[in-house]
Amino acid sequence: MSMRVVPSVLGKRGIQDICGASTRLPLLIASRRLPATYGARGYASIGEEGRRDTGPPPGFNSANARQPSSSASSSSTAHSSPSSSNASQKQSPSAESTSSSASSLSTHDWEDNPDLSISKFSELPGKDFGVNQHILINEEFKEALRQILWKFRAPIRYAFAYGSGVFPQSSNQAGGNATLHPSPPEAITKVQDGNQKMIDFIFGVSYTQHWHSLNLQEHRDHYSTVGSLGSYAVSKIQDSFGAGVYFNPYVTVNGTLIKYGVVNLDTLCKDLSEWNTLYLAGRLQKPVKILRDNPAVRLANQVNLIAAVRAALLLLPPEFTEQELYSTIAGISYMGDPRMSIGGDDPHKVNNIVKHQLPNFRRLYAPLIDNLPNISFVDSVCSRRDWMDDPTVNAKLAQNMDPVTRGHMVRRLPSAFREKLYFEYQSKFNIPRGEFMKMLEQTKDEDPNRIRKREGGPFERRIAEDNEGGGLREEVRQVIESTVRWPSLMQSIKGPITAGVARSWRYVREKREKAKKGALATRQEKNK
Repeated sequence: MSMRVVPSVLGKRGIQDICGASTRLPLLIASRRLPATYGARGYASIGEEGRRDTGPPPGFNSANARQPSSSASSSSTAHSSPSSSNASQKQSPSAESTSSSASSLSTHDWEDNPDLSISKFSELPGKDFGVNQHILINEEFKEALRQILWKFRAPIRYAFAYGSGVFPQSSNQAGGNATLHPSPPEAITKVQDGNQKMIDFIFGVSYTQHWHSLNLQEHRDHYSTVGSLGSYAVSKIQDSFGAGVYFNPYVTVNGTLIKYGVVNLDTLCKDLSEWNTLYLAGRLQKPVKILRDNPAVRLANQVNLIAAVRAALLLLPPEFTEQELYSTIAGISYMGDPRMSIGGDDPHKVNNIVKHQLPNFRRLYAPLIDNLPNISFVDSVCSRRDWMDDPTVNAKLAQNMDPVTRGHMVRRLPSAFREKLYFEYQSKFNIPRGEFMKMLEQTKDEDPNRIRKREGGPFERRIAEDNEGGGLREEVRQVIESTVRWPSLMQSIKGPITAGVARSWRYVREKREKAKKGALATRQEKNK
């Protein structure tokens, strides 16, 4: 199966770039798209999964726990319906701006003007919008994770589980402990299969201080000595330093050893939509198991995921594989992370994540890729009906490298991240400050009339054409590193304070062990 190039003379409107504007440029087209069976089968099951992630788990005694308020219930009960096979066909040239209402990415302005104040799933752009975010896992294991959530009386508006305790990062789950959890549910024991690992959670909450006040009353033992200072001190430490997350590691809930991070929903949505720290956005760029959904977070995360694809394309050559694409995306949040540069984690972490979770990455990103007009699957393996679920498949892709198209991608990057990139190029291109500030004002995302499209102009085109000193690829990499470095460093510094010295030292020691095992594996591979 071969790739076809569509001449720019074809079509009245020209060829659409990745942001949905007509550019009259060649577009790389694959002759086979996502199979129709995936849309009907995969999305239907994921949509059903989303609807089940709302109420209490089987056997839950509501008399023993405080139920969420009515406002929270309204935002956690209306979930997306199963999708039809809309992912089976590549969108027309106006894919992101005027596609039909059947698409999960249908409404033309969902990304240009994301309304993060929504509180109901019915307010999302489409009934199946964002269902790609719901990754399927073992049903009994999922219920065991949800049982853990319901042990918290403080209201959790959004929650997901992540990490190697949920999604294996190696074939044998090396580094586990057969007796780590004191008395785990049978489902967790079966899934972790004798190599028990701490399970990581993120809890999104509406009011940080109120949440910690309730949680301190019920789970004082989860906190270090900082908890004795009260909920105000805890919330100030959480919100004022690092990425706005407060972690309580190595605590036992429902017989299971877990680590949970608490974040304000506004902070979470801001990072997802603007990339001001990439701390939580980076975690959600990889497969996670959403246990309690929220419409505003779902919308913000869809912005995050499509931005991750664009950023990865700016770092990749014209042709690449799925594994290269997903590794680039998964590696975004580790660029600049101090732990990776000082041997504080497994150097093979990114490759391990992608290698052992490739089908889940595909479920997360393939529908997005199929809706972006200047990136395509160009592999004959995609003609197989079962390729989406085959972990041995590493399909080939290609992208349009035209500077105008890539200039549009630059313009569509998240606002906080894009502004840092612009400042890098102000210095590189020696643009006078007055001229530069005027340009920044013209490229603001805020559009009260909701009519302005985010399209690249001469400045973005010039950025896209940069080949000096590593060019755009190196500049994007440097901006990612500078975005990630400081929040990650501050979160590491917060660790001994929020978790306590003993727990923090245990965490560092385990990470160091992973780093040593990773380095040993590298040496063994070189000696073969």
